[in-house]
Formats: sequence, C-alpha cells, structure tokens
Amino acid sequence: MRVARILMLAAAAGAACRVSSAPSPVVSSIGSSAALRAMIDSMADAPQFANAHWGILIVDPERGDTLYSRNAGKLFMPASNMKILTSSVGMAQLGMDYRYKTTFAARGAVSGGTLAGDLVVIGRGDPSVSDHMLGDAMIPIRAIADSIARRGIQHIAGRIVASGNAFPDASLGFGWSYDDFEDSYSAPTDELMFNEGFSEIHVTGGARPGDPPQIVVRPAKSFPVVHVSATTGPDVKRDSAGRRANSLTARKDSATWEITLSGQIAPGDTATIEVTHHDADVAYLAAVKEALREKGIAVDGGASDTTARLDTLTVLTSPPLSEIMKALMKPSQNQIAEILYRTIALNATGIGRSDTASAVIGRQLAKWGVDPNEVVIRDGSGLARYDYVSPRTLVRVLDVMRRAPTFRPYYDAMPIAGVDGTIRNRMKGTAAQGNVHAKTGTLAMARSLSGYVTTANQRMLIFSFLCNNWTTPVREVERVQDIIATRLATMSVP
Repeated sequence: MRVARILMLAAAAGAACRVSSAPSPVVSSIGSSAALRAMIDSMADAPQFANAHWGILIVDPERGDTLYSRNAGKLFMPASNMKILTSSVGMAQLGMDYRYKTTFAARGAVSGGTLAGDLVVIGRGDPSVSDHMLGDAMIPIRAIADSIARRGIQHIAGRIVASGNAFPDASLGFGWSYDDFEDSYSAPTDELMFNEGFSEIHVTGGARPGDPPQIVVRPAKSFPVVHVSATTGPDVKRDSAGRRANSLTARKDSATWEITLSGQIAPGDTATIEVTHHDADVAYLAAVKEALREKGIAVDGGASDTTARLDTLTVLTSPPLSEIMKALMKPSQNQIAEILYRTIALNATGIGRSDTASAVIGRQLAKWGVDPNEVVIRDGSGLARYDYVSPRTLVRVLDVMRRAPTFRPYYDAMPIAGVDGTIRNRMKGTAAQGNVHAKTGTLAMARSLSGYVTTANQRMLIFSFLCNNWTTPVREVERVQDIIATRLATMSVP
C-alpha cells in the first residue's frame, strides 16, 4: 500500500545538509530533494528557533517518496490542525450529504388556533443557523414560525422548551483556556445552536457628549437583554489606523446572564461587541419566541402537561455537510468542529459525548493505519491544550482523504493561499497563491499548516508543518511555513 511506504520512508528519513544561516525568501523554480532539505534545515536550525520544536513531513503520495522529514513521529500540539481529523472522520462516517434535523413538535392538542401545551424543540446539533452561513441566523427561525402559522396555530398556551439531550456532557471542551470563555471562538456548544454561540451588540454614539448611545442586538433583536449605562463621551484622539478609541465593556450578570453595557463611545462613532451565550438552548429558544411574536403568535408560558404526546409540526433541515464543511474549515470555526465531533459519536453510538467521540475517531484513525501512540484527542476543534498529533498522522489522514471519493469537496473546503480562509493574506504573489490548500492551526506557542500543494510539473504533494514552543515573533514561524510551501509549488519533482 503506497501510504504505508510513505510513512515507513518518513520514519526512516533523517535531516541532512544542515547550515546555520536562514535562506533568502527568493527560491529557484527547480530544485533537487537535497537542495530542499538543505533549505528547510537551514531555516529550522536558525538561531531564533534554537528553543523551538519543529515537526515537518513532505511526501509525494503517488510515488510513495518522502521529500523531507523532521520529527515526523513526534507529538505536537496541533491547534486547529485537529480539525483535519474531525472533518475527515466526519466525512467518512456521515457522508457529504448528511443533514442535521431539528424537530418542532406540539405537546398538547391544537384546537381553534391554540396549542394547549408546549412547543417542543428537539435539536441534534445543527450548526448552520448562523449569520456566518446564511447571512442572517433568523432566516430559518422565521421560516419555522411561518410553518407553524400555516398549521393554523395563532396562540401557544404553554412554553417553548427544549427536549432531548443529544449532547449530554459539558458544553465547553476539555482543556480549553478559561481566559477565552468570553470570546466568540470559545462559545459553549449544545444540541441547539444559534449563531455559533454568540450575539453582537452594535453601538452608535449619540450626536453630542452626554447623549445615550443607540444599540441594536443581532441576530435576534431581543436576546440577550442589554442594559445600557454607557454614555457618549467627548471626541477622542484617533489611533495610528485612524480609529477612534472607546472604552465600552459588556459584562454579564452571573445570576440572570443579562448584559450591562458601560463605558464611553465618541459622538457618531460605531462599535460592535460580541457576547457569548451562556446557555445555547436558551439563546435558540429566545430566537424562536421572537420569530413567533413577529408572526403574531402569542406565547403565554403557562403550565402544561409534560406527559402529553408529541406531534411533529415541522422539521428544520440543515444544508448538506459538504456546505457546512466550508464554513468549518476555511475560517477554522471552532463551534462547528465541536458539534461535528459530538455528531460523529451520536451517529456511531447514540450518545454525543466528547469522550465517546474521541474513542470513535481513534478507532477510525486506527483503521486508516494511524499509530495510536501518535495522536491524543481531547476535543474536535483543537482549542484544547491537551490535543497532540504527529506530522505523520496528519499526512496519513490527508492521504486517505486524497484517495477518497469525497476528496474534491474536501480539498475545496480548505483555506486557499492568498485567496480565502485563514491563509487569504499569506503567500500572495507567489506560486503558492491559489495553489496551496491547507489548514492552519493557531494557539499560544503552536502554529500549524498542513495540506496539499501542486508542484510546477503538476504533482500533488502532501505536507505537515507543525511548530511548538518558540520565543521568536510568530510571523517568523509563519514565514518559514510559507517559504517551504512556496518552494514546493515552484519545484519540479522527478
């Protein structure tokens, strides 16, 4: 099997032709493997990386050749390169046409336009109800309200409640940094997800100092509840980019989780503040209630018979996984990755737990020939600082995907150098632009880039560049990765 030969060669390959000085970023269009090794060694061994841990593997999968290997079997914190494992197993086990379904059911009789009970929402993790994917997260929620109205329901005597527990464990990942919990990229996840777990508060300063600022909350206008104590302050000095400074802060009440907006904003200035949803279910249900209210459907919130039969009213169906994959991989969206991670477990075992997902993914990787000693899985996104992966594991998985019937949509879902996603501003104006399709990974002391590059003579190579634990500026780490990827794009491989 070619992939086995690739990895045997990678394990045996040693570094060669070491030099002490960093090379010029200008590289020749054609170069031998020896010249490539010398170039990479000179950069990785440069004095500024004396304390860094580099893992690099480059293979020609068709020929089963290793062009370069450094610490290919060692473990590295991969950051968002963990999404390569999550997405690959998700595509293999769920299929590109997989769709999430959210069921809206009546618990109680419907008569004379009144539902004499609760509207029950049963989620399975649909991550697509978001501004990011749809332009406006309220679009599908309003469509549900329309559907319920078409059933003749004008009044709900009971409540809007969530039911089921598809994802029964913690809504935050194992080993996530406490300091990040108020950032949108660390928002909690659950089986009901609205706008990837966060809302935006759009603030506009008043006309004059002392005026109250105006706010608009989106995607749902009514959630979260925001109390404004902020004021319009005097015009302030602009920063070097020409932006006005402001001192706005949004703090959550630990009892009600309502938001207090305080501080100052300059007259006529605008600012946007992201706030995470403490409880994903509550945010989703609030959006549903708002859409029903807009449709003229009253919700009393009264007591109801919780043992009554459930009758399905309507089902919200997500876009296919092929579309969701783009929203996951290109911007490196953590909440979609975490939902997919748990969905893999839910689909395989009926329980969407994180530890179950780790076990299911581990078994799939073993079937693909990954050494279990070369991967440690703690979450699906790579936010955990307890995830560890070897470059050899990533290259093997990328080669499995290359040979899979779903490769084209997977390849297209990856960020493209100089074009889109997390590497849209990297490698511009080089042979790598529009060529390199690769997943980034970014955490403190971890920078990763793994994916595919096509050479000057049209051979597809697979690479994994992982770096941990440095003290040089981050851009220097990325510069090495970009130079290597660009060199591969200009080479002609025999």
